[in-house]
Amino acid sequence: MANYTTADIKALREKTGAGMLDVKKALDEADGDVEKAIEIIRVKGLKGIAKREGRSASAGLIVARVVDSGDGQIGVMVEINAETDFVAKNEKFLDFADRVLTAAVDSDAETAEALAEADVDGTTVKDLTDSMQAVIGEKIVVRRLGRLVAPKVELYLHRTSPDLPAQVAVLLGTDAAGAEVAHDVAMHIAAYSPLYLSREDVPAETVAKERAIAEETTRAEGKPEKAIPRIVEGRLNGYFRENCLVDQPYAKDLKTTVGKVVKAAGGTITGFLRFRVGA
Repeated sequence: MANYTTADIKALREKTGAGMLDVKKALDEADGDVEKAIEIIRVKGLKGIAKREGRSASAGLIVARVVDSGDGQIGVMVEINAETDFVAKNEKFLDFADRVLTAAVDSDAETAEALAEADVDGTTVKDLTDSMQAVIGEKIVVRRLGRLVAPKVELYLHRTSPDLPAQVAVLLGTDAAGAEVAHDVAMHIAAYSPLYLSREDVPAETVAKERAIAEETTRAEGKPEKAIPRIVEGRLNGYFRENCLVDQPYAKDLKTTVGKVVKAAGGTITGFLRFRVGA
């Protein structure tokens, strides 16, 4: 019988993120040698990467950082997915995520595809990801990368559960005056999920589609012909209030809007990004 204890199994599982059965098998094969067991888990994991391709990886985390630049600040955030919450909060996975974020900041990559080829201590993010899959035994995906440049960038990270890393992240760009209310606005974005900054940013085809839906709905309700244009515009404005940040009722005071709050501070919002794990 291999020379290891229940405590050894627990420690190795926490260290590698591998499943309990895989850990026990590795310790059996390694005759209780922890370092050898880690190598066995890694090797067997590498062999299983192709098998994991079809699996769903909808858990995970978002890591983000704001750095100073010559023209202001740059905010960078990366969503990294795994198959289970157990892996998402594993220390090894958290360290991996931080290394990927550093590569994103240092490389100036704009997409997840470009980030995959970025350097990480002499290897690439893709190779590092493959190695992490091998050790942990789950599918891991560097899903997306966001980058925001502004005079001031506010970062807000939200945990949907106290025992998990951040599941929602917001980067909000403002001018210097807008920074005064930026934190509260970033929290608002996390909660209210706007799609656009203002109605001017809504694509023309989206506006046309929403207008057509509003008109079709209004006609189906049998409204008077003369009233249809007014009702359609009202419903279109409702779409803008729901989806455009500056038009949304402000979370801390629903009697006003986000745009009015920022304007009262003398500031301007230049842009924002919002990620939610799996969304």
